[in-house]
Amino acid sequence: MTAHQKPYKSDALRSVHLTARDLHSVGAIDKATMREFDVACLTHTRPLEPEEIRHIREEAQMSQSVFAMALNVTTSLISQWERGEKKPSGPSLKLLALAHRKGIEAIL
Repeated sequence: MTAHQKPYKSDALRSVHLTARDLHSVGAIDKATMREFDVACLTHTRPLEPEEIRHIREEAQMSQSVFAMALNVTTSLISQWERGEKKPSGPSLKLLALAHRKGIEAIL
């Protein structure tokens, strides 16, 4: 998958989303409706491997404790994620995925 492709739940939802995107670009649907199509059509955030989490933190040049503060979790939890003992989920996974794609500045 290239950087410009979006991960769709199915081929049918891909078609629906692309149509909605085109309608949005010509002003036929508003931003809020487009966000609803994004949520409905795009896949959820994929799990991150321990090495990926460590890489995000190291690229940001942050200690585990500072990284934990940025994500509003404990230092112990960061350590457990990086060792593969636990996996991030929910809002933490979304923040990590955003930091992974756009850099730590996107969540600060």
